[in-house]
Parts: sequence; C-alpha cells; structure tokens
Amino acid sequence: MASVSESGPGRGSGGGSGSSTEQGRLRRTLGFRDLVVYGLLFIAPMAPVGVFGTLDAKSDGAVALVYVVATVVMAFTAFSYAQMVRVAPFAGSVFTYARKGLGEGPGFIAGWMAMLDYLLIPAVAYLFSGIAMNALVPEVSRWVWTAIAVLITTLLNLWGVRAAARVGFAVLAMEIVVLLVFVVSAVVVLVRDGAQRGWLTPLTGDTGFSMTAVLGAVSIAVLSYLGFDAIASFAEEVTGGSQKVARAVLFCLVLAGVLFVAQSYLAALLEPVSSAELAANPAAQGSAFYDAVDASVGTWLHDLVAVSKAIGAAFAALAGQAAAGRLVFAMARERRLPPFLAKVDPKSGVPRVAILCAAVVTLVAAVWAARRDDGLDHLVSVVDIGALTAFILLHASVVGWFAVRRMAGPPVWWRHVLVPVVGAGALVAVIVEATTSSQLVGLCWLGVGLVVLAVQGTGRRGGGVEG
Repeated sequence: MASVSESGPGRGSGGGSGSSTEQGRLRRTLGFRDLVVYGLLFIAPMAPVGVFGTLDAKSDGAVALVYVVATVVMAFTAFSYAQMVRVAPFAGSVFTYARKGLGEGPGFIAGWMAMLDYLLIPAVAYLFSGIAMNALVPEVSRWVWTAIAVLITTLLNLWGVRAAARVGFAVLAMEIVVLLVFVVSAVVVLVRDGAQRGWLTPLTGDTGFSMTAVLGAVSIAVLSYLGFDAIASFAEEVTGGSQKVARAVLFCLVLAGVLFVAQSYLAALLEPVSSAELAANPAAQGSAFYDAVDASVGTWLHDLVAVSKAIGAAFAALAGQAAAGRLVFAMARERRLPPFLAKVDPKSGVPRVAILCAAVVTLVAAVWAARRDDGLDHLVSVVDIGALTAFILLHASVVGWFAVRRMAGPPVWWRHVLVPVVGAGALVAVIVEATTSSQLVGLCWLGVGLVVLAVQGTGRRGGGVEG
C-alpha cells in the first residue's frame, strides 16, 4: 500500500493533477537542532512570566500543579502529532493530517481553526515585546515598538529559514541563560531566607486545594505551550525524515514542561502575597512575577528578565509567523486559499507571499491591541480556542487513519485509539473551562469557516484523503 509520504503532498490514488507540487516545494535545510530552536522560540522558555499572577490567583496558589497538568494534557496532543507527522511529513501540520485521516471538509476546518491561533499568537507575542520595550523606553509608544518588532522579524523570515534559525538560536541561548540566572538566584534566596509560602503550596494551593480551580487555570496555561506544534509545519524543510520531526515535537514539549514547572514553583515560593490577595487585586496579577523577583532578589534581576522577555517575545513571534506562513502556503497549495499564496521564492526557498500576508494580518492585530488599554486582554482571550479545536481534530485524525481506515495495517489500540480519545476529552474539558468570550469568538470563526467550506465544496480535491 502506498503511503502518503511516498506520494507527496496533494497526490495519491485520487490525487488530481498534481498541481500542488507545481505550485511550489520548500527547500530541505533544517536539522533537529533547528526544529527545537523554532519550537522553543515559539513557546518561549519564560512564557509563564506574563501569566504567573493570573494562574496563581485562579488556581488558589497551586500554580506549579497547573503546569504539571497542562504538560500532561498537551503530551497527548504531542503524541498524536508524532503519529501523524510520519503519515504526512508535509507543510500544513494539522490541516494536512486531518485531510488524511478524516477527509477534505474536516481538514479544511482544522486548518481554518489553527489559522486563528497561528495568526493571533504572534500578535500577542509582539504586543508583549512592545509593552516590555515601552517600560524600558517610555518615550516611544508601545505600538511603535510593536510595529518595529514585526518589521525586523518579518525581514528575517523572508531572508530564509536557516538564517532565521541561526539568529533564533542566539536569542534562545540568551533566554535560557537569563532563566538559569533566575533559578540560581531564587534558590540562593530560598536557602538563605526561606520561602514566603509553604514548600508544597505551589502543588497543593496556599488557601486549600480545588481541582476545579486548577482546571480553570489550565485553560489559560495551555497558552504557554502553543507553539510546540508549529514544529510540524516545517516537515518539508527537514533533512533526515519525519522521525526527526516527531522527536523534536516530543522533546520540546517535555523540556518546556520542566522549565515551566520549575520557574513557576520557585516564583510561587518567592511570592510575598497570597493567591487570595492576587485574586482580589487583578491589576497586580500581570506584574506578579516581576514583583516577586524585585522584592526577593533585586531590581537588577527584574530588569534583566524584562529585557529578555522583550527580545524573546519578538522572536517567539518570528517562529509563529514562520509557522503561520507555512500553514497558509499549504492550504493555498491544496486550493483551499488563493493559489498565489502557494508560491515559493526561488532564492530564499520560503513561501514569501504567504509570510507577508500573515505578517500583515498579525501587524494589524498587534498594533490595534497595542493602542488599546484592554487590547492584550482581547487577544489573549481568543488565541487558544482555535488551536484547541484543531488539536481535537488532530486526535480524531489518528483514530480515523489508523483505527477506522487502517491505512497502516492493524492498529495498536492504546496508541491509535486510547491516547487520542483521552487527549481529545482533556481538550474538550479545557475548552469548557475557557472564558465565554473566547468560546464565542471560536464559534464565530468556526461559522465563517463552515460558510467558506460550503462555498468551495468539500470535494474539490481528493488526493489528500486517499493517501
């Protein structure tokens, strides 16, 4: 039986004309380290800094446990990515996988919902960068800093995937050094002065344990992880096969989980106010991590973390913008978006038009939010719904490909049924606990996607389904 990976994107027993490959093919230049760099850049090693106070307040102080649970929830998704990237090692990630496992219609919806995530998460990261730079240089408006960050990272992405990965590696190394400085400084303070809270409270809560509170906080914490999945969108640009992509996805998630649990645990022990006080004072939640560092270690570490966050956020957006461009490219190559978006620049080997279009959308969203006092709240409240919905379709794709259609022979039931079903169930629980506004935005975006799908017709291309 011919596998999808043998036939190429858009081709198969019902593959049509093969125009997908004529539209453009990406250049294979990335290694395992490059994939890990892109994944960790998008995730950001110190991602909990911005949401620490909110998670601490919502979880009744069990902020480290929130990240333990969130890592387990996302591990199911990472495992399903590892299954499907071997089936379809092409750009497009979950869009491609859902087409293979479920069919054209669900494939389009998966890509459409993921696009909401991929276009808005970079906007959030750019806004974080603008806010941090404005705090350091208040004479320049934060929307100006935001726009500058978009311009610089877009130019790097247009330069080429290898060049962007090299610069990204340097930025990632800087972020990890700053994180290590924080960990060492926190440990020294805790050994010298003791903890502000009980040593187990980051896992059990400082005002009593509530699993409902923890799950409610998990719906926000998953935002910190969104980005490890973007590694799969570079599958056509990797040397050495899809196994390398699968390993990079799993490695990034595990490493990010360890980093998130460690820094949130230490920050909670340094936090001088209780989670109940943070819950009663929402204005203090955004700066809670910085305030705890400032009070316990010193202003110098506060400033160092702020600078790292400003630079790191911009390059997290770089990785997100690159992934968004490849998702748009893949959907256009399969004629689900305008075909001109599927062109590959012959010199740089990147989907230049798709990247530019993604950059424009992200720029508009980021600058709009930067000019509003409540802009960050609006963006953060909606970015994870699209990704979580797409992840659910990813899990369904594993069941569809391996267990229902049995395209790889007899299924391994724990791997191809149990894990994706449990993973999808966990994601549904997270969506249920999300804010009403984010659920409404997700429903509206889904509704628009269904209208577009109805206009296009679900049977336009058959090659992606037959494998």
